[in-house]
Amino acid sequence: MESAQPRTIAHLDMDAFYASVELLRYPELRGKPVVIGGGRRHQPNEYVDPVTHETTRSFATLRGYAGRGVITTATYEARALGLHSAMGMMKAAAIAPDAIVLPLDFDAYRHYSRLFKDAVRGIAPQIEDRGIDEIYIDLTVAARADAGARELAKAIKDAVRAATGLACSIGVASNKLLAKIASDLDKPDGLTLLSDADLERRIWPLPARRINGIGPKSAARLAAFGIHTIGDLARAERLFLVTHFGRAHGEWMHEAAHGRDERRVVTHSEPQSISRETTFERDLSARRDREQLSSIFTELCAGVSDDLQRKGYAGKTIGLKLRYDNFATVTRDQTIAAPTQDALVIRRAAGECLRRVDLERRIRLIGVRVGGLVRADEAASMLREPDPRSATASLFD
Repeated sequence: MESAQPRTIAHLDMDAFYASVELLRYPELRGKPVVIGGGRRHQPNEYVDPVTHETTRSFATLRGYAGRGVITTATYEARALGLHSAMGMMKAAAIAPDAIVLPLDFDAYRHYSRLFKDAVRGIAPQIEDRGIDEIYIDLTVAARADAGARELAKAIKDAVRAATGLACSIGVASNKLLAKIASDLDKPDGLTLLSDADLERRIWPLPARRINGIGPKSAARLAAFGIHTIGDLARAERLFLVTHFGRAHGEWMHEAAHGRDERRVVTHSEPQSISRETTFERDLSARRDREQLSSIFTELCAGVSDDLQRKGYAGKTIGLKLRYDNFATVTRDQTIAAPTQDALVIRRAAGECLRRVDLERRIRLIGVRVGGLVRADEAASMLREPDPRSATASLFD
């Protein structure tokens, strides 16, 4: 029986992706601390000089920020001040009040996501999509036929920059686990190749949490046993890990600490559902804020419809998600007769779900989901025309 051929796997991670996209739009902010995650009120203000026709812009800062918003991402200059993803905006404002804040623009981020992935496919088509800003790439065949893994990774980085104007970091290793760790070692604009001989020197000194899959709770439990680094974890007995963390998780941690990962790059998988949701900067009332809620609800339905059409899917199960001011979350689903990707049909079905939830409490989050997906071309014969009677129906009655 022939032994399996060694693989060459790359992990590509776009550097501070959302922030970098915004810097393309507002190049005057380069070199400044910028955080992304504000609301509509944080849109930049533009002024065009009537004589010179030059455009100048003013930007909102964190100073005086009030609300529940959190940072989605930050430029490296903002990170140097201690600001980071998932940090509350009010806490960030106390640390760096003069940092600039910009609103999220997911349409722009999805556009650049498609651009960079298409650029990579032009060189190495075997990719696994892991989200809007990262992918795995199987370079096994291409690296052998080409000049080598480093040259191929460099060509990918150059192609991404040419297509988007953005920088990315790439880690190359024998498996997905090590490649993902490697892509973070030399950020930003990094290119890191790890061999099996690099495991003890470069990987073992890192915190155990750097292994994707070891979260804060597992890391805290490991620390309680004196296991702080990946090297500490590698030196722990397999039986000890299985005893304290369960067979599956304990054995996985033991294998991961030794740099072993047999997962292959999955080049295609069908999504189970497509959804959009938004968290409000203040809790909204179904009575007093009916118009605002109705507008947001309609936008979410339209956004999900756009996503379905762009990705080529239709779905029969329409879902609603609400989170109240006490953080309780409820979901409701409704299955319709035929798969749809039409915004009006989605809105009508989601509206029916809305009638089955309590609207007395104030609302902090609302989301819309379409599941039971099938390919749109397969569902074309089943699609029905939307019912125009609900197009202007009032929501949150």
